[in-house]
Amino acid sequence: MERCPWCGTDPLYVAYHDQEWGVPEYDERRLFEFLLLEGAQAGLSWITVLRKRENYRRALDGFDPERIARYDDARVAALLQDSGLIRNRLKMRAAVGNARAWLDLRDAGIDPVALIWGFVDGEPRVNRFRALSEVPATTPAAEAMSKDLKKRGFRFVGPTIMYAFMQAAGLVNDHLVSCPRHRDLA
Repeated sequence: MERCPWCGTDPLYVAYHDQEWGVPEYDERRLFEFLLLEGAQAGLSWITVLRKRENYRRALDGFDPERIARYDDARVAALLQDSGLIRNRLKMRAAVGNARAWLDLRDAGIDPVALIWGFVDGEPRVNRFRALSEVPATTPAAEAMSKDLKKRGFRFVGPTIMYAFMQAAGLVNDHLVSCPRHRDLA
């Protein structure tokens, strides 16, 4: 048995694979963190974001949506000067907008965790892929989640980003069957 080959040998990536990726996450703050980080990753490699994650946690107030939703233009401008972050104006503004959309869910009486997990009927989907080439870039569930979140005002939530989010947050188990983590999480 060997771990999924996508994580290579970088110790940070290996630890992420072995301890976090694909583990079902039900904590609201952690789901929000994954949502923002996956949006920040758009067009980049995940290891780039992973290496900056602690900087994001510091700069974005521990991914507290209530605090992020109050960021003004001056705060966004300051964040864009932070070399520990991905300095993309659209992504940073999307993070603020997504915090506001997240709070809008709550204000409407919608539990964000229940909404997200509802796209897989509350249970992780366990896939049985044998090769990385079998793992899809998106699925109908990711497409439905993307469409729903966009309708609710979220940005940087396209179907491919949402599928990566689903993988990271354990809504799907996409560890290859040859990986010990597949069995651990099945």
